[in-house]
Amino acid sequence: MPEPVKPCALVTGSSGFIGAAISHALLDAGWQIIGIDSMNDYYDVTLKEARRERLTARDGFSDVIEKIESPGVMADLFARHRPRIVIHLAAQAGVRYSIENPRAYFEANLGGTFELLEAARAYPPKHMLLASTSSAYGANTDMPYRETDRADHQMSFYAATKKGCESMAHSYAHLYGMPITMFRFFTVYGPWGRPDMAHFKFTDRILKGEPIEVYNHGDMKRDFTYISDLVQALMLLVDRAPGSDPVGPNDSLSPVAPFRVLNIGNSEAVPLLDFIAAIEAATGKTSKQTLMAIQPGDVPATWADASLLKSLTGYQPGTDIRKGVAAFVDWYRGFYGV
Repeated sequence: MPEPVKPCALVTGSSGFIGAAISHALLDAGWQIIGIDSMNDYYDVTLKEARRERLTARDGFSDVIEKIESPGVMADLFARHRPRIVIHLAAQAGVRYSIENPRAYFEANLGGTFELLEAARAYPPKHMLLASTSSAYGANTDMPYRETDRADHQMSFYAATKKGCESMAHSYAHLYGMPITMFRFFTVYGPWGRPDMAHFKFTDRILKGEPIEVYNHGDMKRDFTYISDLVQALMLLVDRAPGSDPVGPNDSLSPVAPFRVLNIGNSEAVPLLDFIAAIEAATGKTSKQTLMAIQPGDVPATWADASLLKSLTGYQPGTDIRKGVAAFVDWYRGFYGV
């Protein structure tokens, strides 16, 4: 008998930190993956190439190197492959870089998501999971953040573009009945992470004996989410496409569309200095710290209420920060030969 046809998933940003991790998980689960990534040089391209090589070595993975915002690219992929699900992670990331180069965020985040939505309108998937960010909560100080909270005052252009993507996606879900889950993730870290993220920069400089920059004089808190926890949550959400019935009174399900906003976080606000202490313990080195003022566009704290995720999937992310940091440091030493 012929082998059954594998279901097709489209992953945008497939050579990125999260995109590569979810692509491996989908391949493990028997999916055929079409991965697209621009391979831009926002950070070290050799790291992206290493992630990509691990994926292209696997059966069932096909990659495309293109910008999602280029007209016709997404339309062609949808027409040829008719993906059953879409996990949209391609974006220009980084709060601070959005101050220097806002056009990159406008083109990749807003323009790219528009091209994706238009392609999906022509060839509708069963479920689309689109990445947003905890930064969408902006100036909101009522914590932990709940999906039903107002999120009207974004503090950076990066966050503004992601909130704009949420609004665009909702309109398409309403107009065309497209099931869409927008997931807001909270400070994801772990092996194969991004070099512009704090865990990566701190580890690099501590191991080199160089000072680390500690913003807001260390008075910061983050809801750190380990990469495997995020991936497990996404895998469980694949078959939880929004419908018309809320799972409870605190569901963010839209009253007029199959659309839901969902937090994915560890549900713990960890002081930045505790996070640094975990890196010191894992590296066996004491950090040299340069205390600095908070940067424009940044927020002093994030903290997720992930109860809706648990209601939908039964799953609660919970990797201890010390365990997660130790795993990252082990990977870093191995990858860079430190």
